[in-house]
Amino acid sequence: MPIKIALTKGRVEQQVVPLLEASGIDCSGVRNKGRRLIFNEDPVYQMILVKGPDVLTYLNNGSVHLGIVGSDVLAEQGNPQYAMLDLGVGRCRFVLASTSDFNPQQVRRKIIATKYPNITKRYFQSIGEDVEIIRIEGSVELAPLIGLADAIVDITETGTTLRENNLHVYAELQPVSTQLVVNRLALKQYHSEIRTLVDNLQQAKINLGVNA
Repeated sequence: MPIKIALTKGRVEQQVVPLLEASGIDCSGVRNKGRRLIFNEDPVYQMILVKGPDVLTYLNNGSVHLGIVGSDVLAEQGNPQYAMLDLGVGRCRFVLASTSDFNPQQVRRKIIATKYPNITKRYFQSIGEDVEIIRIEGSVELAPLIGLADAIVDITETGTTLRENNLHVYAELQPVSTQLVVNRLALKQYHSEIRTLVDNLQQAKINLGVNA
């Protein structure tokens, strides 16, 4: 039975495949996937491409043994599984951002737009502030520009999108990076194989110059 890995498709997939290959996993199918979602080219590991928010669903139900997903998803959903390794790619950060006339010190109940309501709620609770949170799935940057919200909480890597929309960063909440996560039962069943994978990935990070 192969060890099943749920890999977040898209940007995470593109950044992680070189690491997986450098650790000895055959990712030729993933590189030439077409519309396929399941890949059996490697004799040990079966790769399954899924959306980021679904990685924990597959892990928690035991449908896969390992998941590769951003720590933003883990923090937002709550992660009952075991984060084995920071893969050192996909680095960005959560920020509080708004227009130039926003005053974070103003004493009133602010309206915050975000894709990440749980992370946002925890942040404002940590600073003792009660806010109204509006969940948005699309372009969060629009919210303060059209008056829907006072500010946003979102992920940024370089800040370019924020600057292009004339938004300023008022606080940094927490860093984000891509994690290797393991189902706790799978860790017991496949401890040796998973430990070997982690060791190989750590060496691959060194060989590729990936910092963690």
